[in-house]
Parts: sequence; structure tokens; C-alpha cells
Amino acid sequence: MSMFDDDAPTTPPPAEWAPHDAVWIGFPSHPELWQDDLHPAREEVAAFARAVHADGRGETVLLVCADDEAADAARELAPFATVVVEPFGDIWLRDTGPILTGDGDARVFEFNGWGGKYDLPGDGTVGEGLAEDRRVRVTRCAWVLEGGAIDGDGTGVVLTTEQCLLNPNRNAILSRGDIEARLAHDLGMTRVVWLEKGLMNDHTDGHVDNLARFVGPGRVAVPEGAENDPNWRIYQDAAEHLRGQGLEVVTVPSPGRILHEGEIVPASYMNFYIGNAAVVVPIYGAPDDDHAVAAFRSIFPDREVVGLRADHILTGGGSFHCISQQVPRGAAVAA
Repeated sequence: MSMFDDDAPTTPPPAEWAPHDAVWIGFPSHPELWQDDLHPAREEVAAFARAVHADGRGETVLLVCADDEAADAARELAPFATVVVEPFGDIWLRDTGPILTGDGDARVFEFNGWGGKYDLPGDGTVGEGLAEDRRVRVTRCAWVLEGGAIDGDGTGVVLTTEQCLLNPNRNAILSRGDIEARLAHDLGMTRVVWLEKGLMNDHTDGHVDNLARFVGPGRVAVPEGAENDPNWRIYQDAAEHLRGQGLEVVTVPSPGRILHEGEIVPASYMNFYIGNAAVVVPIYGAPDDDHAVAAFRSIFPDREVVGLRADHILTGGGSFHCISQQVPRGAAVAA
């Protein structure tokens, strides 16, 4: 007997490289959260949005603002974008926004502030609000899942980490088998590839979108770092495990040891975004920035690859992939 009332199969979300109608991008809206980084972070977000829009060759950019003040700033910095006012706690829409399946429906999951670390008003409701704004049918899923915790290739294969999805601060009563069943039922994921853990000092408890990303069906990009890189062994273990699972691994450079106020931060080139026209890679003023951008150009020869600074966004805990959530082509009708 099934644990679910509805056994209708779900078509997995299209891979990120599949065509998009639009993309939601979170715009920094709360001065008390960003402080001195507010304006430079807004400029970095606007530059990211501009690269994704690509002078109309890319996709419609929906800049999501929590209030009217932020909306005015967004219109000034990014006049090419459509501004959407929808209250939220912070800009990490990959985690709080809706996930659109291949059936054209939106899945909205429970959100508990990355295991109770950051409980901000609006983060639990922004996903449903954005989906309804696009007139998408919403299904609420009664368990905690952040979009950055998973990465799929559109065929039903998904990557994740034990550190995050098996963490008792998310779904303490769910076993590995329970989570696999829910990923299958709610998102059509038929094969879960478990990595052990994510980057050092990542407050998300090891989101996979900072560690390993699909760049084609069955093909995964993983960083490769030197021994002075705080994550080099994590990268090495992930690559070995993925190869052992029969997946093709392509390595790219790591930014290495990036510090903010003396602390190691989870900077990663893996937090790139794949748009219709451009792949946008976060860079940090590290020695391997140019090498990383070149590596992604070889992986995505059919798209422009742009490296953009993301230092100020990173002070909030993430980068370009974390602040965005794509709307697959044909999955929504604009309001």
C-alpha cells in the first residue's frame, strides 16, 4: 500500500539547461540584513540579471522585491527587468521559491530557515505567492526541502548530500528511504545519488549546488582544489563517488580559500546559473577565476559564459544560483 494518497506519476523538473520562459531573481530588500553590503549586493544582482537577460536574447527576468523601496531601486538598476513585489525574508529563492515540474505544476515545500538558523517572515510563503502570480497550479508538500539541496538532470536522476537531507534539523522522522520516496512522488526523481557532505562553513548544511552540478544528462561538474583548499578532500571524495555511481565527472577549478572578516566562506564556482543565452559564473578575485570561466566555456560551447563578481552577495551566504529559480518554458502563463 502506498504512503501517498495520489499515486499519479510526476514528471521531473526539466534540467536547468532546458529552455526557460523566465527566471525569478531575489533582489536584496532588507537593509538590516545587508547593512554596508546592501547597495553593492544590489549592483551585483543587477549585473547578474543583465547577463541572464542578454539584451532580450536570454529570458524574461523577474526581479523579486520584498517591498516598494526595493522595487524602486530594482527598476533603477535593472530597467530591462520585470519587477515583482512579493514579501520575503531574504533573497535565496532557490530554496524558498517554487520548483516547477515537467508537468507545468509548482511544488512548494515546507521551509524552516535552514534547520532553524534563520527564521525570517515571508520565507515560508513566498514560494506559493510567486507560483500564484504566474497562475501555476500549486501543490504543497508537507516536508522540508530547499531547492539548493538537490540538483537534477531532467531524467529523474538527482544529486544531494546526506549532511543536508538526512539532517535531523530538517525532517527528523524521515528515513533515507522515506526521503527517496518523497522525492519520487513529489518531483519524479527516480534515482537519488547521495554525496556525503558539502562545503566547510556552509550554513545550509551542505547544499549540493555549491559542490556538484549536472551539466548534461549523466554528466556532473565538480571542483578540484589544491591541498591548501579547505574543501579539497570533499571535492575529491565527491568526484570518486560520482564516478563509482557510473556518472561522468568533469572537473573545474576551485576558488580556494576565500576569507571574509577572517573566516573561511563557502565560495564556489559551482553556484553558476544556466540561462537560455548565458551561463553566469560567480567569481571572487581569486587566482583561478579566469581558469574557471574558461572551463565552463568548454562545458557549454553553445552559450556565452560570463564571470561576474559576487563578493557582496556571498556575505549573505550564497551566490547566483542561490538567488534564482527558473520558470521552464511552457510551465507557466504570465499574469
